[in-house]
Amino acid sequence: MRRARLFHVSAIAAALMLAGAAGMVAAQSTDTIDTNEPIDSSGSYEIDGVDVDVSGATADAARFAGWRLAQRKGYAMLAKKMGAGGGVPSDSTLDSMVTGIVIQNEQIGPNRYIAKLGVLFSRAKIGGMLGIGGEDARSSPMLLIPVQWSGGVGVAYEQKTAWDEAWGRFRIGDSTVDYVRPSGTGPDSLLLNEGQAGRRDRGWWRSVLDQYAASDILVPVVTLARQWPGGPIIGTFEARHGPDDALLARFSLRVESEDGLAALLDAGVKRLDTIYQEALRNGGLQSDPSLAYIAPPMATPTPTPTPTDVPTETGVVISDTPATSTAAASALTIQFDTPTAASVSSIEAAVRGTPGVGSATTTSMAIGGVSVMRVTYGGDPEVLRASLQSRGFAAARSGNTLRIRRADDSTGG
Repeated sequence: MRRARLFHVSAIAAALMLAGAAGMVAAQSTDTIDTNEPIDSSGSYEIDGVDVDVSGATADAARFAGWRLAQRKGYAMLAKKMGAGGGVPSDSTLDSMVTGIVIQNEQIGPNRYIAKLGVLFSRAKIGGMLGIGGEDARSSPMLLIPVQWSGGVGVAYEQKTAWDEAWGRFRIGDSTVDYVRPSGTGPDSLLLNEGQAGRRDRGWWRSVLDQYAASDILVPVVTLARQWPGGPIIGTFEARHGPDDALLARFSLRVESEDGLAALLDAGVKRLDTIYQEALRNGGLQSDPSLAYIAPPMATPTPTPTPTDVPTETGVVISDTPATSTAAASALTIQFDTPTAASVSSIEAAVRGTPGVGSATTTSMAIGGVSVMRVTYGGDPEVLRASLQSRGFAAARSGNTLRIRRADDSTGG
């Protein structure tokens, strides 16, 4: 499958071969279309399977007309998918919205063009026209570790696999799951190997997740079973999640030959993404609180010297007590649930408004997970815990660390 930009098309220099019916011919891959591999579609909506059959004065004109038609049909399909009404905008408006055309299959004749195409639309440019207000609700960042088992050997990022390449072809822009896909270079082969996917140590996972700016783990697994060399392949797919490698779903797909392996894996990726999105909607992708950032221990404050009276030779007692004295402020760590970006600022404001709090600053933010706040407080931490409870929080304390959540939030950690 080739990807091509629609608006940088030079003259087609195709070598043609006879295909038989109705004088149609199939184009060889010797054209001079400006290909772009890969197209960054993280900010795009994709519509697949757009069928076109058009005629033109020349092969070039027919193909261009086919791509223009694909834009219009793709827009109508996307609008229907998003539940938006209204007509199809002009070609010039669509030109500014379309970021790429995916050629899935095409036949080119001297004056006819038949193809199955995909169309990529810019999220930023088409959102307002379709009445999509803002970004879709997405998960917290999820570190993706695709594991492939074949011939009894499991591989993640130790080397390139067909399974990793299938996830590389998958366009994440339409998914509500925020996948973090490592490149597979540098330290990836050491940190993200098959053995790591089954590791339970939270401290190690926290260190790894911090390297990739993620808050949780997704491990899609495929086990390939070849019936005989070059024959049918059965792929068993598993959707796994979290440091405990929890199994969300399992299914199998089959193709009849090695030539269908890429299609098998692409279908598996799309179905696994559907499973992960469904789990997200149902609350099944909640981040494990044990993976939340833990602030390093604060240095023990130096105790204030006890004032002493110093006698003098004249009998006058001189006191070294300062004229004014203030209670020493202690540094505390507060862990709190942040389902949305707005909850960060609202909880910060609530903590700052608690009597005795000098400052409150979020040092680690995890939207959809557990964020961390550093607080200076002039008093007993137990008093702060009680004050937060009186302000509608459920609060638990361990030393200088408080874990709080809204009392009415049953999903809190």
